[in-house]
Amino acid sequence: MTTPTRASRTDEPASALLGTLAEQGASGALSTESGIVYLASGHVVHVESAVTPDLGDLLTHSGALAPDGWWAAIDQAGRGCRVGRQLVDSGQLAAGALELCHLGALFDAAYFVLAHDGPALRFRPGVTHWLGAVRSVPVHAVLRESRRRRELLHRIWPEPCVDLVPLARVPDTDPSDLPARRSRTLAQVDGVRTAAQIATVLACRTFHTLVELRRLAAAGMVVPVATAPVPAPAPASAPAPVSAEPGPAPRPVVPDEPDTALLRRLLHALEAL
Repeated sequence: MTTPTRASRTDEPASALLGTLAEQGASGALSTESGIVYLASGHVVHVESAVTPDLGDLLTHSGALAPDGWWAAIDQAGRGCRVGRQLVDSGQLAAGALELCHLGALFDAAYFVLAHDGPALRFRPGVTHWLGAVRSVPVHAVLRESRRRRELLHRIWPEPCVDLVPLARVPDTDPSDLPARRSRTLAQVDGVRTAAQIATVLACRTFHTLVELRRLAAAGMVVPVATAPVPAPAPASAPAPVSAEPGPAPRPVVPDEPDTALLRRLLHALEAL
C-alpha cells in the first residue's frame, strides 16, 4: 500500500489511509472532501473542516480570548506556525485552556471529516498547520471517537442531514419543558443557520450542539429547511403590516454553562499539575 503523493487522488477510504500514515510515522496534510487532517510523526495534531467553528471562533465567541488578540497572534506567529505558542507566551491564554479548546475543535472537525469515511483526495508530505504544535492525538483515538459520535447521534435520530443543512422550527411546538441547553439551541434555529453556525453563536462545541439538535429533531421540533412545513398565507383581507424599521438585534447568548464549568475544573487541575 503506497502513500499518495502531492498531486495524486486515491479511492482509498480516509480512515484506512490514516492508519497507513500512522504506521509510517508520516507528517503532512491529508485532504478529504470534508476537510483536512494534519499529521506529525504519525499522530493527528489538527483537523479543520468548513462545517465546524475553528479554534479562533470557539476562543473568541466564548470570551476566552479577545478577537484582536487572536488576529495579532496570527500576524505575529502564523508564518512560523507558532500561533498556539504565541497565545500562551504572550499571556493571553493558559496552556491548559488552549489544549482543551484545541482538542474540542479537533474532534469536532474530525467527526465531519470521517463521518461517512469518504475517499482521501491527496496527502501532502511535510505540510504543517499555522497553529503549530498544541497537543497530538493517536490516529486510532481519533477514529474511535469519530465512530462513537456517529453511533451516538444515530441512536438519538438517524437522519444525518440535520448536521449539515439549515434547520427550521416546527410551528406550534411547546418548548417550555426543554432543558436550558436545548432551549438555547432551539432559540437559534431560524431557518437559515446550520448546526455549525448555531454552535458558533452559542460558543459551544459542535458535537454538543448536534446532540441537542438531533434530540429536537427526534421530538418533532426541528426539521431540515427542505422538509419544513410551509405556513398558510395570511388572509388577503388582513395583510400583515410591513415596517421599514429593522428588527431588534438578537440578544447576546450566554456561553454554555456546563461546558464552561467543565473547562474551569479541568484547567485548574492542569495548572495544579
